[in-house]
Amino acid sequence: MSSSGERNAGRVADDLFRREGARLVAALAGHLGTHRLQLAEDAVQEALVRALQSWPYRGIPDNPAAWLTQAAKNLTLDALRREQTWQRKEARITAEQERWLTQDEPAVEQPIPDDTLRMLFVCFHPQLSIEAQLALALRTVCGMSPAEIGAAFLTSEAAIAKRLVRARQLIRDLRLPFAVPDAGELPGRLDGVLAALYLLFNEGYKASSGDRLIREELCHEAIRLARLLGAHPATSQPAAKALLALMCLNAARLGARVNESGEIVRLHHQDRSRWDLRLIEEGILALGAAATGDIVSPYHLEAGIAACHCLAPDDAGTDWPRILGLYDQLLVLKPTPVVAMNRCVALARVQGPREALDALEGIPNRHSLEAQHLYHAIRASFIEKLGQPAEARAAYQRAADLAPCEAEREFLQGRASDSIS
Repeated sequence: MSSSGERNAGRVADDLFRREGARLVAALAGHLGTHRLQLAEDAVQEALVRALQSWPYRGIPDNPAAWLTQAAKNLTLDALRREQTWQRKEARITAEQERWLTQDEPAVEQPIPDDTLRMLFVCFHPQLSIEAQLALALRTVCGMSPAEIGAAFLTSEAAIAKRLVRARQLIRDLRLPFAVPDAGELPGRLDGVLAALYLLFNEGYKASSGDRLIREELCHEAIRLARLLGAHPATSQPAAKALLALMCLNAARLGARVNESGEIVRLHHQDRSRWDLRLIEEGILALGAAATGDIVSPYHLEAGIAACHCLAPDDAGTDWPRILGLYDQLLVLKPTPVVAMNRCVALARVQGPREALDALEGIPNRHSLEAQHLYHAIRASFIEKLGQPAEARAAYQRAADLAPCEAEREFLQGRASDSIS
């Protein structure tokens, strides 16, 4: 196969793994038990390696997803057969697992009819710490790497890797079953599942690494799972509907966030005719459905902010005072440095760059922000508006140096150059 054919096969395998890998791990773990989670992950990873080795030379199969599924099943079955001691002790269980691995079966009706969503609820087992629950869910079910998870939590890849090792060890020690909680227990795990979907969507909306700013497949997978939650009677709660609203409203703008050359297009320069009106409508309807009861979640407020952007006819018509008010409320519910930083952007549009810069530099515990490129990019924009081009250029350059995504690095380098032209 030509070098271009090899690259194409590699891209197909990589895209397939991102779409199907987590689902396949969840399906395998569902039949093996979560105490065999490492075996399921290893089998899926090895199946991908074999795809990368064989597809460039033998050609991409007609049904790549089925090929990957069968390869992972075969590898799992081989591993089980090698474990002679385990087989003798668990002969009946092994026979049942071999039956599933070697033949197709009719779908069995489940309380939640989706492997990925079931596995998410399993990950949020109360015997695991909250940190372990989220790390495990994002790695195993959502397919995010330790580096991507670390970026989401503003911590290191090594720290996340340690969390995952401890979580898997605890699962093995406790032999946690692969079983969806009873309907009455689902609401108790819902907050964790919503948090995982929120972070999964965010990684798709703005990738933390690589050469693509947007990974639409992650955004749409998060929306798919949120729709399932909204349709289930035990999880159709206001917070779940508000999260769906937030994701739909933000996803509606994906098509306008980069131009044909892959360059970033800032919100106020976006072609609003490219926004997805169907997703905006779904988001607004979901936000209306979320307006029940007397509890307001951070998802409600963030969805309200997104709605202000989506419903504005143009940038000049955006209701920035309302957005600032929503950020003020959000900061009460979610008093994090990131929320405070984002609030400063709205503050600049309402009260001007000087007040916004003072607020940005006055954020308590902002040391975690100073290691992030967005902090320096926002600071640079305020300084630039205050007529200090040399200092703005330095701040933009600092942001470019820290940016993990190539598209963002190029954008910030351009801003640095523009600030002194």
